[in-house]
Amino acid sequence: MKERVVAIHGEFREFLNQYAIVGMALAFVMGAASKDLMKSLVENIIMPIITPFVPAGGWAESKLILGPFVFKWGPFVAELLNFAILAVLVFLIAKKVLKMEKVGKK
Repeated sequence: MKERVVAIHGEFREFLNQYAIVGMALAFVMGAASKDLMKSLVENIIMPIITPFVPAGGWAESKLILGPFVFKWGPFVAELLNFAILAVLVFLIAKKVLKMEKVGKK
């Protein structure tokens, strides 16, 4: 029985190493933590600069009412803009980090 437990333990360690599960888990945790940081950057630093240039100050709460249907297009556009800004920031940061890694390997 003990040999079976040791064998399963060895297989499990091999699985973790082969598929880099620990590194992936750490990346997931760091990604979740940086999501909040980036969202705060967009909402509190970048959006106050952009908002004055967008017509109708309450655009993020805008909605279209057609009979019984209420389409909240403002919040959707706000999240879309938030995503676009966030994607550009992540791209720029990743590009810089990958460039630094490439230079460091030479």
